[in-house]
Amino acid sequence: MTARTITTLYPPLDTQDGAGVRLRRVLGQHQHQRMDPFLMMDHFVSDEAADYIAGFPDHPHRGFETITYMLDGHMLHRDHMGNQGHLRPGDLQWMTAGRGVIHSEMPQQEAGRMQGFQIWLNLPAALKMQPARYQDIPADQLPRIPLADNGKLVLLAGELRLADQIWTGPIRSEHTQPLIADIHLAPEQPLTLPLTKELNALLYAFEGDIRVNEQALPARQSAILSAGDHLILTAGSSGGRALLLAGRPLHEPVVQYGPFVMNTQAEIEQAMMDYRAGKLV
Repeated sequence: MTARTITTLYPPLDTQDGAGVRLRRVLGQHQHQRMDPFLMMDHFVSDEAADYIAGFPDHPHRGFETITYMLDGHMLHRDHMGNQGHLRPGDLQWMTAGRGVIHSEMPQQEAGRMQGFQIWLNLPAALKMQPARYQDIPADQLPRIPLADNGKLVLLAGELRLADQIWTGPIRSEHTQPLIADIHLAPEQPLTLPLTKELNALLYAFEGDIRVNEQALPARQSAILSAGDHLILTAGSSGGRALLLAGRPLHEPVVQYGPFVMNTQAEIEQAMMDYRAGKLV
């Protein structure tokens, strides 16, 4: 039995994306700062409408999946396939871009807090050109695992054995085996999670502070975790909340150009030509 520890700490990169949405890039600050099979994670959070109101107008993707998790606010998703989904607090969206998708994500509020995450999950080479698909998952369909002292764990993806029960999140992939959890811990609350040793793992503390096997993980920092088969967490004196990402690495080359993620430069050039010619989708 080996407990995971922090190997590297990363502060988020404050940046803008879309039509000027201010956000924190937690993973993927540059093209070599990834954690296979995850490519990027953005945390958008603001009480100022000017930071998010312009949203993310129509834009393309190819070669990976996006997972969007809303915590506060209201966002409308539309894509070229005619899908339309309203994401409200606690809702989850899973989109496989595959060979191509063109979509938009636009705020449906003019004031108040907007907060959530978007995660980019890579696809294996053999599946990058599959047809696009889309799924909205409402908050009440996400497993909520009760923890001590009114803490809880919301399971977004994968399978977790906890308290002599197996819990299954709505997002499953046999190829990358993603495990994604929103973990709320009460002050000084300890928690031990099993975490299959084959998975790479990252923990992002976005409220309060958390210790990982007694190593401090300050708020708004992300930690790449060492290999191991379980994770020991303890919240600080004010409690803590963190997002856990884990997945089986693909060990494949990654070539990215903006919204296109493929395995070779030639495939990227083809994606760009397809988009310009109106053939991406």
